[in-house]
Amino acid sequence: MSPVEVTLYTRRNCPLCDKAKAAMAAAGVDVKILEIDIDDDPALRRRYNDDVPVVLLDDVEVFRHHVDPAKFAEVVRGRNVPTTLATEKCVPCRGGVPPLKGRELQTLANDLGGGWQVVEEHHLEKTFAFPDFAQGLSFTNAVGAIAEREGHHPDIYLAWGRVRITIWTHKIDGLTRSDFVLAAKIDQIF
Repeated sequence: MSPVEVTLYTRRNCPLCDKAKAAMAAAGVDVKILEIDIDDDPALRRRYNDDVPVVLLDDVEVFRHHVDPAKFAEVVRGRNVPTTLATEKCVPCRGGVPPLKGRELQTLANDLGGGWQVVEEHHLEKTFAFPDFAQGLSFTNAVGAIAEREGHHPDIYLAWGRVRITIWTHKIDGLTRSDFVLAAKIDQIF
């Protein structure tokens, strides 16, 4: 069986990128890594800036910033492919649509998983734990980069050892599919 091809967006002198490569090597799966230095391509540099490493499998982003060897092995072996929500793009809400309710809301919540809570059918909320303030701040900045890229901005509460994310579509004062898409993308970087 031939190795699975993985794309790694990286840059020179990037300690996180070196850790990601080491984690992929430690995963014990047969992969061929195509490294792309974002500094060699102005469009990629604008797209990713300091938001590397980024790992893609079959043109789908599967990891950003941190690669866990066990999770990487699961993804490569196909046992834990990212949800389709994480591969979607947030769609701007122009208003005039009703917020999600009932069964449709519950189905998306089940698809999302990952400890997100649907609060009063109004918003999504999740608290992420960190061993110190610096890692929480780094995560907050990564969430901010995703929010800017998607054009969809959560409320973020940063405290020592934790970050709470609250997401809803302000234009309709409730939840849309894009809220779940953003939550899935945030889960990918934790």
